[in-house]
Amino acid sequence: MDIRHLEYFSEVAKQLSFTKAASTLHVSQPSLSKAVKQLEDELGVPLFYRSKKVELTDAGKAVLVNAINVLDAFHNLTSELSDIIELKKGEIKIGIPPITGAAFFSKLISYYRDQHPQVKIRLSEVGSKMIKQGVEDGSLDIGLVCNVPVKNENLEVLELINDPLMLLVHNDNELAQQTKIDLTELDEESFILYREDFSLHDRIIEECNSKGFNPNVVCHSSHRDFMIEMVEAKMGIALLPGEIANDIQDRDIQAIPLVNSNLSLELAMVWKKNKYLPFSVREFIDMSKQYLTRV
Repeated sequence: MDIRHLEYFSEVAKQLSFTKAASTLHVSQPSLSKAVKQLEDELGVPLFYRSKKVELTDAGKAVLVNAINVLDAFHNLTSELSDIIELKKGEIKIGIPPITGAAFFSKLISYYRDQHPQVKIRLSEVGSKMIKQGVEDGSLDIGLVCNVPVKNENLEVLELINDPLMLLVHNDNELAQQTKIDLTELDEESFILYREDFSLHDRIIEECNSKGFNPNVVCHSSHRDFMIEMVEAKMGIALLPGEIANDIQDRDIQAIPLVNSNLSLELAMVWKKNKYLPFSVREFIDMSKQYLTRV
C-alpha cells in the first residue's frame, strides 16, 4: 500500500471534492482519481459514492479513521528522522491571545532565539478558543490560552500565571469612589467585553449569571487598548487583568479590585498530547519550565 494513496484519499475525504483535493495536493485530478481507485481495488471496497456530490461510504468512513492514524504515525517517523539529521533547525508556531500580547514571554522568546538562531518562531494572535482548536488540529505547535483548560485528554497544560480581573470605570461613574467592588453592583452597568472567541468572555458571562444578572454588553473587542479607550469615552465599564489595569496612567479611569469574585486571567501553555514534538518545540517547553522556576 502506497502512503501517498492514503494521503490522497484522506484529502478527498476532507474536502469531499476531487477537484479541491487535487488543487490542495498540487496533483492533477486524473492522477488523484487513479490513486484513489487503486486503493479501492486493493482494499476490495468502494470508498466514495460518486454521484452529484462526493460522499464517503461506510467502508470509506472506517478506512478514514485508520488512515489518519497511519498518516500520523508516518509523519511522526519522518519528523523524528528530520530532528536527528537537522537538530538545530526547525519552526515553532505559537498562538497568543491578543489580550495578553507577547509581553509576558518576550524575554523567553529572546533568550530562546539567542540559543537557537536558526529556528523560526511564528506568532499568531487569535482568541484562546481558536488557539486550543489550532493546537488540537496541528496548525499550532504551542498555544498560550487564557483560563486554564479543565482536564482535556488531548492537551498537555503548563500553568503560567493567575492574575485576578479588576474593574475599569470612568472617574465620573459613582463606582469610581469605591475602593473595592462586588460583581453584583455591576448589574445595571454597560459592559465593554471580550470577543466571543475569548475564553474570558464566557467566564465573565457565567460569573455574572451566578450573581443573578446577565451583563448588558454594548461592545465586544479583542484589543485591550480599545477597551480602555471605550471606558474613557464613558461607553461602559470593563474587566481587565490586574497587571494591565494597574499599569494604566494619566487616564480618567479608576482600576478597582473585585471582591467575592472568581474571575482571573489564568494564562497557560498548551500543546497536544501523544504527538511527536520536534526538538525546537520540546526545547521551548523545557525553557519555559525553567523560566517559571526563576520568576
